[in-house]
Amino acid sequence: MEVKIGVQYAPREIVLESGQSAEEVERAVADALAGKTPLLSLTDEKGRKVLVPSEKIAYIEIGEQAVRRVGFGAL
Repeated sequence: MEVKIGVQYAPREIVLESGQSAEEVERAVADALAGKTPLLSLTDEKGRKVLVPSEKIAYIEIGEQAVRRVGFGAL
């Protein structure tokens, strides 16, 4: 699933493909914004962690699960 994170005072957003479900990402974002954790921590599909300070989050966009299509007819 694609997750876009807007960070205050940063010209570009952070985009990552996460193996986590939408509910897990939403729970992590809610905990970070509620002040339960000082950092938003997400893991991408390659196992890399992305850490963003909670007070610097401008917005989060959670995409839908990407369906992998195979073949030439899947346009």
